[in-house]
Amino acid sequence: MAAVIVTDGRVLACERSAPPEAAGKWEFPGGKVEPGETDAAALARECAEELGVRVKVGARVGPDVPLAHGRAVLRVFEVTLLDGDEPRALEHTAMRWLAADELDSVPWLPADRPIVAELPALLSADRPA
Repeated sequence: MAAVIVTDGRVLACERSAPPEAAGKWEFPGGKVEPGETDAAALARECAEELGVRVKVGARVGPDVPLAHGRAVLRVFEVTLLDGDEPRALEHTAMRWLAADELDSVPWLPADRPIVAELPALLSADRPA
């Protein structure tokens, strides 16, 4: 699961600190679904753990992206921050808010690249905050 958090026409990107082969690469925040969890519950839990925020999980973004040699898939959802919560890098080295023209300014993890390709339309859409 991963979260596409959009605020003011920008998406939140997070820099991995570990494992060594992923450190320095950028991703959307998220993690694994635990047994008995729904996708939305897992994503809300992961956003609280990684970013210290409460969220509302919305629509899917992009296709399922195969991971781990086909043994898992990455599902991405649009997520809205609740009650003015501000993300903090609790488990990442850094965070950046990227506009559509800045999406290529960070080295994305391979699994996140198909989702990045979906973002220009999402970021330019006339959406309520």
